[in-house]
Amino acid sequence: MNYQGTGRRSQALRTRRLLGSNRRRQREMGHLCRAGGSPRSPRHLQHLFLFLLFIGPFNCFASYSRATELFYSLNEGLPAGVLIGSLAQDLRLQGAEGLPSRRGEPALSFSLASQGLGGQYVSLDNRSGELYTSVLQIDREALCLENGAGSSASPPVLSPEPCLLLLDVLVLPQEHFRLVKVKIAIRDINDNAPCFPVPNMHLWVPENAPIDTRLAIDHPALDPDLGTNAVQTYRLQDDYGVFTLDVEENESGERTPYLIVMGTLDRETREEYVTLIIAEDGGTPPLLGSATLTIGISDINDNCPQFSDSQLNITVYGNSSTGTHVATIHAVDMDLGSNAQISYSYSQKVFQPSRDLFNLDESTGSIKLSSKIDGDTPRLHRLTILANGPGCIPAVITVLVSIIKVMLRPPEVVPRFIANEVEGVVYLKELEPINTPIAFFTIKDPDEKYKVDCFLDGNGPFRLSPYKPYNNEYLLETTRPLDYEVQQLYEISVVAWNSEGFHVNKIIKVQVLDDNDNSPVFPQQLIELSIEENNAPNAFLTKLHATDADSGERGKVSYFLGPDAPSYFSLDKITGVLTVSTQLDREEKEKYRYTVKAIDSGLPPRESIATVTITVLDKNDNSPRFINKDFSFFVPENFPGFGEIGVISVTDADAGRNGWVALSVINGSDIFVIDTGKGVLRAKVSLDREQQSSYALWVEAVDGGDPAMSSTAKITILLLDINDNPPLVLFPQSNMSYLLVLPSTLPGSPITEVYAVDKDTGMNAVIAYSIIGRRGPRPESFRIDPKTGNITLEESLMQNDYGLYRLLVKVSDHGYPEPLHSTVMVNLFVNDTVSNESYIESLLRKEPDINIEEKEPQISIEPTHKKMESASCMPTLVALSIISLGSITLVTGMGIYICLWKGKKHHRADENLEVQIPLNGRIDLHMLEKKPMEISNI
Repeated sequence: MNYQGTGRRSQALRTRRLLGSNRRRQREMGHLCRAGGSPRSPRHLQHLFLFLLFIGPFNCFASYSRATELFYSLNEGLPAGVLIGSLAQDLRLQGAEGLPSRRGEPALSFSLASQGLGGQYVSLDNRSGELYTSVLQIDREALCLENGAGSSASPPVLSPEPCLLLLDVLVLPQEHFRLVKVKIAIRDINDNAPCFPVPNMHLWVPENAPIDTRLAIDHPALDPDLGTNAVQTYRLQDDYGVFTLDVEENESGERTPYLIVMGTLDRETREEYVTLIIAEDGGTPPLLGSATLTIGISDINDNCPQFSDSQLNITVYGNSSTGTHVATIHAVDMDLGSNAQISYSYSQKVFQPSRDLFNLDESTGSIKLSSKIDGDTPRLHRLTILANGPGCIPAVITVLVSIIKVMLRPPEVVPRFIANEVEGVVYLKELEPINTPIAFFTIKDPDEKYKVDCFLDGNGPFRLSPYKPYNNEYLLETTRPLDYEVQQLYEISVVAWNSEGFHVNKIIKVQVLDDNDNSPVFPQQLIELSIEENNAPNAFLTKLHATDADSGERGKVSYFLGPDAPSYFSLDKITGVLTVSTQLDREEKEKYRYTVKAIDSGLPPRESIATVTITVLDKNDNSPRFINKDFSFFVPENFPGFGEIGVISVTDADAGRNGWVALSVINGSDIFVIDTGKGVLRAKVSLDREQQSSYALWVEAVDGGDPAMSSTAKITILLLDINDNPPLVLFPQSNMSYLLVLPSTLPGSPITEVYAVDKDTGMNAVIAYSIIGRRGPRPESFRIDPKTGNITLEESLMQNDYGLYRLLVKVSDHGYPEPLHSTVMVNLFVNDTVSNESYIESLLRKEPDINIEEKEPQISIEPTHKKMESASCMPTLVALSIISLGSITLVTGMGIYICLWKGKKHHRADENLEVQIPLNGRIDLHMLEKKPMEISNI
């Protein structure tokens, strides 16, 4: 804890001692002046003159010393009950609990001037003046952010100024009153870890980036702590041996991490690195924050097309037709996108006849026969092909194409069918087992001197294999079960090829016969339907349709409702038409869900199930309904405009637009409005109970249907009274009126009364009367009844008591939370008769205000927690310093006049004088202690 203000405290103590000595001298001079009523010697007048000249500035110092400033500091996050400081000890106040006090002086008390932001974090012992931390812990970052909690656009920033908690403490009672300004500096602790604004960050680095390339990371970590407790360093969890981090700090102290390339990158080897970037603050122990950093390697054109082989050998038969596919070449480029585009072209070394015979597709690399082969066509062709990439030297491949001459007498293929065959078509049932034999094929060579090979050409689950132990015999059989629903007809070719290149094809067709191996299938397993409520009987819903891949009777489908379907739904067995026989009501049931079946006619039959959901759509067949037919709201008067008076609850059983309800006031009132979205009733202006104490409204609720439906409800608004009217004084009617009081009036006799009324009600209209200002020869001779306002004479009037009495009467109500009051001047003229009425009226006009310096009133702290501001005396100090020389003569003359000619006891130095308040000014509850001025009798 740090304490500042020792110099101010010692100065205040010295000033207080000096003021006490001066006041004792004033009282002694006052007694001397009043004792005999005779003029003093010139020596005494000189002392009076010097005393007044000396005491003027110090009066202000005494009052100024009542304002004191204390400074403390503490760490944020402390628990409740930690002592911050003792105000009584630090101010060295006598009379506080635990400190010695003078005999007869009341004990000091301490209280916070307001329960604002500072009052939430501290607690004050009212007797000892000790200041402690409260249950609500202090969070410096929440307390001192420059822009609140921040936003996505701008993160929270801490103010560079010290974080201060400001308190105003009042020291009472009034004679020791002072306002203590307490400043508490909140020291930062490392209670916040660094945090990145985004959990994942992506950074692109070109693969040809040189070593020491620096790339800024756009989202540095944030830490609301200060100094070393803020972010200090960054590091990578895994740098893969090719990256590192560096941190740069700008002029404002912000630290930005930079990614530095430390090794060679190759996208073709690795195109992405994923690691964690870790931020660490400088606290003890340090706190960490992390985010995922993905480093992508962008491609450059650093690879060229390449062939896997340098040469390709291809054989083409002389009887091949135009368009026959010869070969496809393929080169590979490791780059991406446009950097990997490849085009193919012939080299200039390829002869034109070869170019004309073989067509090369420059995009795909496909080579096809573009013309017919004849007897003059060369038997060998060398095709040199280039693969071209952007900015690359072409890759080269050589394709050698050999053309084989065709024999004149091809081999002969003789089939012998095992399966059922009709006119060259073999019929097989689906689901036949594997290796079902279809046919034998005998291969014959007419020349009987060449070796003949036989193989199967075509797609399908078939196999042609040599049948041992015979030569030139081959067996055709199935390799898996056939499926009619997948494919019904296969066309395959048995090819015989001899060693000289002559070949022959035998086409075989296989027809698959259907079996009941498929169940009916609905297009959707969930069939979603909708229908408006209040439908006509036997309304159409939908037509169900299921397909069966089987053929004939096996594929014929019938439809049935599931056992969970309500009885009022019907499904036609043949057509699949679904209907509902009754009228549906959405408010009764909105959703229906049940199953339907599709069964085919096979043996045995097969079935499938689907689910039907029916949504009943709303129609506007329900009116809005208020929760209550009558609503009553009690609202305090002066309720702010557009404040929430109450919520009008209304429901509509319909849905969608039909259930949207709009509320409006229909009895012509332009004062009230209703928030349709929330049903909140508001008043456009502030309401005054004294003008109108209640309102009756009719509210209409209209839904959004077409046509719309509506209902109405009554709303009664009753205004509760608050204390917003000060008492109104009806008598006396003017501050200039007066009343003659005879000197012979007996004590206790009623003189006059003050009568006032209050427009409020209850305790807000209960009035109390009090005299708060007096003036006259003996003003304490009159009192007022606080309840009735009757003014009575307290003491017998003497001859010296003749003259004009002016009583300032305060008329106050008992309102809550703060009473209101008015003032009125009661003028009483004590004399045997009114001999000169114009003289009295001139006195009233001449002095309309009571501007008498008086002792500071005793002020009690009300539970309303008003803020009490100390009256600054700095302007008074400056004014006294400027006019002190000019006022010397005037003050001396007034002293001589009072002591020599009057000699009457108008002022008692040791008595508490009642407060004199000007009629046309506000009552200042913080008047400085001043010496009263003397007033002569009228």
